[in-house]
Amino acid sequence: MNYPTFARTRLLALVLTLLALCCADATPEQWKAEIDRFTAADVAQPPPSQAVLFIGSSTIRKWTSLAKDFPSNSVINRGFGGSELSDSVFYADRIVIPYRPRLVVVYGGDNDLARGKTPEIVHADFRAFCAKIHAALPQTRILFIAIKPSPSREKIKDKVIATNALIAADCRQDQRLGYADVYTPMLDAKGGMRPELFVQDMLHMNEAGYAVWTRVIRPLLK
Repeated sequence: MNYPTFARTRLLALVLTLLALCCADATPEQWKAEIDRFTAADVAQPPPSQAVLFIGSSTIRKWTSLAKDFPSNSVINRGFGGSELSDSVFYADRIVIPYRPRLVVVYGGDNDLARGKTPEIVHADFRAFCAKIHAALPQTRILFIAIKPSPSREKIKDKVIATNALIAADCRQDQRLGYADVYTPMLDAKGGMRPELFVQDMLHMNEAGYAVWTRVIRPLLK
């Protein structure tokens, strides 16, 4: 994606954000209390600038070993609830941009597709997120973590693959964007899902699942 002018970038961000919110049942306000806790904590102990910021749904929120998994980086975890990608767009002004991170690692689309959004809407949400971040922080890199193959959501597998392909294509067009393919290594040799990487609900990952993610993402943080 190329943004020829600041004004065009801001307009694109606004249009895509409104499109994403209008086309879904998402209610970002449901996460307000959680976001308020983040901002209150920031006042008490300001997070480091130029850090690597992780944002997204509960898969990010539950990644409690981030500092240990990426010891060479200052990391900030801003995963919240069972959020959708549009929620990260909505709250970027509060829990992304103020930190001025050198790299934003975002995970989203998993809950979105499960709740009925199409790959095209999730793709639009990703573009809105990038536009909003780059309007304020034009040099900040954004790394998208591929939507994972969760056994409990196998019925939306085709939508997951389609969404990942759309976003990966965008990431190839802008040097500020990156794509972390965690989807492929989370499949077995026959292309099937690997329940051993998940906790009992077959949606959230266990330590083995996060270990796969760490191996894929670590070299992309440099």
